[in-house]
Amino acid sequence: MRKLLLALMPLVLAPSAAFAQKEIPKAQGFDQCPAGYVNTLGTTCVSPVYYEVAPTNGDACQAGWMNIGAGYCKKKKGPLGVL
Repeated sequence: MRKLLLALMPLVLAPSAAFAQKEIPKAQGFDQCPAGYVNTLGTTCVSPVYYEVAPTNGDACQAGWMNIGAGYCKKKKGPLGVL
């Protein structure tokens, strides 16, 4: 059992998707938070749900991603590509 736990440890400690986060920094030039996130009245936004998000950096969202405002795109998921 111990060997199994030690073998699985790197998987648990490895970071998941690079931008799947509950807390994200506000994008540069934005005072609001993207859809699904709540303003902490500081420099971050938080969400009760893990979303895979990426900053837009002023560009359009890539295929398979949707704009959620405030300088961020969210990866589409689910059969309808919405949630």
